[in-house]
Amino acid sequence: MAVRFFSEEIKFKLAHPRKTSYWINEAIAKEKSEPGDLNFIFCSDSFLHSLNKEYLYHNTFTDIVTFDQRTDADQPVSGDIYISIERVRENASKYDEPFDGELHRVIIHGVLHLLGYKDKKPSDKALMRKKEEAYLSLRK
Repeated sequence: MAVRFFSEEIKFKLAHPRKTSYWINEAIAKEKSEPGDLNFIFCSDSFLHSLNKEYLYHNTFTDIVTFDQRTDADQPVSGDIYISIERVRENASKYDEPFDGELHRVIIHGVLHLLGYKDKKPSDKALMRKKEEAYLSLRK
């Protein structure tokens, strides 16, 4: 099982892929789950917007779209997580956060979705934010 990082339509390279992979796997283990194959695809706003429209029927820009690749909840956590680097940069600036911090927040947000966490209702969103903060504190 592996965590892999790719880019689509942009040139982007994650600063510390091994450390990030370890951190992701540590978060999954703390949730009492087994890591599987996780693909993080860093892309442009337009690329992610087209995925959002085609597969989720949302005509909006977003920072992340997550596709769970498991056919059974008992399988290792596996999926494809698409992240708009443009949107992450914009949000980092908007919220006065360092780019790496915002990127890691979005990365763990996608992992939490694969672990079954939701963020549509206010109570779900609050729990998701609490989990994000907890796992962000584990980064080394």
